[in-house]
This record gives sequence, C-alpha cells and structure tokens, in this order.
Amino acid sequence: MKVVVTGGGAVGRHLAQDLTERGHDVTLVEQRRDLAEKLENWAPDTHVVYGDACEPRILEKADVRSADVVVAATGDDEDNLVTSLLAKQEFGVPRVLARVNHPKNEWLFDEQWGVDASVSPPHILTAMVEEAVTVGDLVRLLRLEGGKVALVEMRLPEDSPNAGRALYELRLPPDTTLVAILREGHVMIPQPETALAAGDEIVALSSVDSERALRDSVMGTGTDDDERETHAPSEPGPSTGP
Repeated sequence: MKVVVTGGGAVGRHLAQDLTERGHDVTLVEQRRDLAEKLENWAPDTHVVYGDACEPRILEKADVRSADVVVAATGDDEDNLVTSLLAKQEFGVPRVLARVNHPKNEWLFDEQWGVDASVSPPHILTAMVEEAVTVGDLVRLLRLEGGKVALVEMRLPEDSPNAGRALYELRLPPDTTLVAILREGHVMIPQPETALAAGDEIVALSSVDSERALRDSVMGTGTDDDERETHAPSEPGPSTGP
C-alpha cells in the first residue's frame, strides 16, 4: 500500500516508521528543511519530500496521485484541512485521514473537506483513561463519517443480565453493528450464537444518535426493548429474543 504522510513531527515520523516497518511504501512530507534533512537519516527506508503539503506542486512531487492513503498529520489543523481537501478533490486519493489537534475544530473534519476519518489525540487520551477505569459504560474510540459514526467499546460488568445470553437474543438499535468481542486476550468475531461473558470488551460501530440505545441493549440496562429493531445476526430458525 502506498501511503503519503504530511508532517514530520513526532506523530508523523513515528507513523511513517511504523508503516514502513510493516512493509508499506511510505512518503513523508515535511516543510522545515532542517527537519526534512534529519528525517532522511532517521528514516532511510522512507521517502522524504521537503515542502509545504498545502501546495499542489509539493503533493505532485510526493506522487500523491498514486497514493492509496493520505494522512494529514501536522500540528496545524488548517494545514491538515487544506491538505485533505487537495488530496481528495484534486488528486482523487481513495482514503484521506486527518489529525485533529484542537477538539473545538473537530466538526470541520468531514467529507466536505475531503476527510474520510479524523483522529483527535486529546479524545484518544480521554478514551484511554475512560477505558482503563470504566465498566458498564460506552467509550468512544474513533469518529468516522465526519463525526456521524463512531467506533465504540463497552465492557460487560459482572452483574449484567446479558452475561450468558447469546447475541441473537439482543435487540440492537438501528445503525449499529457489533465488530468484535475481546475476551482474555483473544479476539472473537461475533456470531449469532456467541454468548456474552462478564468482563467481555465489545467493540461496535454505531451512529452517534444510536450510541445510548446500543449501550443499553448490550449492557442489559434498557427499558424500551419492545420498541427497538433487532439488528443482531439472526439465528437459524425462530428468534427467541426477549
């Protein structure tokens, strides 16, 4: 996979290094000449381009047109927005990811600016803290689709009434889907007959509007089950949901 990363600071540099070590073809764009020269020595297997990624000619030099993914990872939100828009609109890059430095600007990072998904370091740190101390609640890990969809995680508490119940028995709200269950260091792909266990970490995709209903359904704390549409994978044969 060909990836272009803009911004040679700590975030961009480590991302480029990690992707290169995983076997991807990575180009790193940095507008500070002294840092760009250092990056050539620090990351000899990564192609380094000196210049401002907000300028189309620099993106051309980085061969963005042939990139599968562009990651706008500078410490400046305005630069990241401009780079994202150019990558998507001018160069037709299939996937554009952007770093959000200031949470107040997060609403700007949507498809209108060419952003397919945004990552906010402050929000990630918040999620990490919440994940470390929270049981029985929903933690938002990542926003997608301009903030309208989120990757979320929930940890099933010991006293959850859903412990031991199969997924086909749950009534999940619209616009939600279970992605994975993490149990004792193992990753499980959710199946209709998969039974939940106390301590499970459930990863799901959900529209932001459905997050609360998703939490209630999975945790077994909802009170309006009869009004919810079932979206768990159906078990062969008649449903035995509540």
